[in-house]
Amino acid sequence: MPNQKCVFLDRDGVLNRERGDYTYKLDEFEVLPRVHEALALLKQNGYLLIVITNQGGIAKGLYTKKDVMACHQKLQQSCESILDAIYYAPSHPNYSESLSRKPDSLMLERAMAKYNIDPAQSWMIGDSLRDLEAAEKVGVKGILVGDKYKPGTYPLQLNDLWEAAQVIVGRGN
Repeated sequence: MPNQKCVFLDRDGVLNRERGDYTYKLDEFEVLPRVHEALALLKQNGYLLIVITNQGGIAKGLYTKKDVMACHQKLQQSCESILDAIYYAPSHPNYSESLSRKPDSLMLERAMAKYNIDPAQSWMIGDSLRDLEAAEKVGVKGILVGDKYKPGTYPLQLNDLWEAAQVIVGRGN
């Protein structure tokens, strides 16, 4: 199988609206505008689409794996099941250590091994620097989206997933 190209996606703040520290209630899980269009554009250009998300509220006992899975099902339904995989880390450093949790890169490494992903042809889109730190550890290019950080914080900083998809497709990787 040839090496595949992939766009790794953080969840909260990239695919769905960030709601404070944790987004786990199904009725509050809101997919952001143009997410489906952005994902479809990336898919049409041959990218695998894999979500990489920390879900430390599970370790804290704030919500359950079932809550997370319900949100992921809603995300897939709203995007016509276009996502190839969703990886999540249920740990939190105050409760349980894990190499899966970003800024560590184990979730990305697992996906790269399973799907034979070429890091040189792949991207990570995140709204936090820890998302991009994880990507850098495995040689994946990063794009910072959203308004959490002042302009110039990261070399490639855009407003949202739609803009990021345009840049990725425009570069033809």
